[in-house]
Amino acid sequence: MTAPPLLSVRDLHLHFTTPEGDVHALRGVDLDVMPGECLGIVGESGCGKSQLLASLMGLWARSAAPSGVIHFAGQDVTQASPRALQALRGRRIAMVFQDPMTALNPHLTIGRQLTEGVRHHLHQTAAEARARALELLHAVHLSDAERRLRQYPHELSGGMRQRVVIAMALACRPELLLADEPTTALDVTVQAQILALLRELRARFGLTILLVTHDLGVIAQVADRVAVMYAGRIVEHGTLADVFTAPAHPYAQALRLASPTLDTARGAHLAAIPGQPPDLAQPIRGCAFAPRCTLRTARCEQESPALAEVSLGHSAACFHSDQLRNPMRPGNTE
Repeated sequence: MTAPPLLSVRDLHLHFTTPEGDVHALRGVDLDVMPGECLGIVGESGCGKSQLLASLMGLWARSAAPSGVIHFAGQDVTQASPRALQALRGRRIAMVFQDPMTALNPHLTIGRQLTEGVRHHLHQTAAEARARALELLHAVHLSDAERRLRQYPHELSGGMRQRVVIAMALACRPELLLADEPTTALDVTVQAQILALLRELRARFGLTILLVTHDLGVIAQVADRVAVMYAGRIVEHGTLADVFTAPAHPYAQALRLASPTLDTARGAHLAAIPGQPPDLAQPIRGCAFAPRCTLRTARCEQESPALAEVSLGHSAACFHSDQLRNPMRPGNTE
């Protein structure tokens, strides 16, 4: 019998009221995350990735108006009380932020920040919480753990701070780890170390991970499945092989072509995606990607395609998925 999703999102919308008008940041997101898997979400800046992660924890600005369903382990996050959300955050769902310097309080020691959540959620004594903090620093391979507990964030390098942020997220043994571009602020070598650490911790603790990034290379290293996000919607999702080798949405294909590979010749020009993402403060008619798409037709400009299955476990929101995946099929044009 197949286990139910740990996280299930259905028709999630998120509006913000601003002086310039309403911003429709999320536009009908549907998503399932199974226990123990790593789902990668990829897309350009401004496509709604970080707003989606914040919504999963019930972190909405006062001007936000969410609608839809977010089920986490049977609990509807959108209907949860503030007290229930407080119990959920950090304890069952934890987040790793993209900038470890702003994620840590510069006025508190590493030890204080690591033990605070443990004492609040798990009701441990000071001695028990300190022992847990040392255990966590060892788990994320941070050397000289005793000394690190007494240090402040500014005394650590960027990679060390990110390891501390990951340790904090794991402190209360959460079921779901949300990683919001966890390697963006790090150099390439440290990025590789952090990604290897996430893979190790996932295997060791049975974590379910939702990883957000704009880097397809990061997704390829850690994710089982990938969801491509554009203009507040999931426009394609499937396995890594599905999306990377046989994309069914022009945006997914464009992202892949714009990313360098080991086979890319030195000095070669990468394909750029023309145009800009749509302004989410303005109404979107038809397919949001149509103005930038070489396959667009009059239908694309009038109708918004639904997310539909193109093969087993592989879905896309595009009227031309068949043409994209089978360019030589009779009736299709190259």
